Amino acid sequence: MPRVVVVIPAVDEEEAIGRVVAEVPPVADEVIVVDNGSRDRTAVRAQAAGARVVREPRRGYGQACLAGIAAAPDADVYAFLDGDHSDYPEQLPALLAPILSGEADLVVGSRRLGRPAAGAHPWHAVVGTRLCVALMNRLIGTEATDLGPFRAITASALRGLDMRDRDFGWTVEMQVKARRHGLRVREVPVDYRPRIGRSKVSGTLSGSVRAGAKILGTIARHAFMGPG
Repeated sequence: MPRVVVVIPAVDEEEAIGRVVAEVPPVADEVIVVDNGSRDRTAVRAQAAGARVVREPRRGYGQACLAGIAAAPDADVYAFLDGDHSDYPEQLPALLAPILSGEADLVVGSRRLGRPAAGAHPWHAVVGTRLCVALMNRLIGTEATDLGPFRAITASALRGLDMRDRDFGWTVEMQVKARRHGLRVREVPVDYRPRIGRSKVSGTLSGSVRAGAKILGTIARHAFMGPG
């Protein structure tokens, strides 16, 4: 069986991270929590729950993902999810199924196709995500419904993408490059719930605007200036 490694970037998620790690099903061979400069007990709680903790003091979502990948060079499949308990780790088998059956190289969990709980995603985050997805589909030719963080990709496909974004452009860069490289991309419905603790990004309008600007910039760069 392919070796599946789950990478969870986390910043100040001590309230949630233990539950997230504990809910990852045994289809995963290893869970790596990347402590991306936390000032609380995120690392301690993650380790106590059974995760391997990798410390990456350089801030950035993409930076944390890259650190997790580098820590597990023997993985055949990487899965990514957030450390705030907004995703449902128990849905990992459904996310992995198209890859393990040989039907896909990249699988993105779509919150739009799933069942969001009340209050799971602030209106401004929903609007921003839909705008970014529509623009990406229009300019790049993707057929996405979401840019959700809960996703899985084969190690061989990931190596070919040469991922470079260190921040919130990571997810869109992956989907844009997957399209450009002719990867087999699938979406599966995933559910979504209110996060535990305070959001560093989508919980505020200003945070959503900053993240949205980064994502839109990433789409524009790839659309008008080519790969890179």
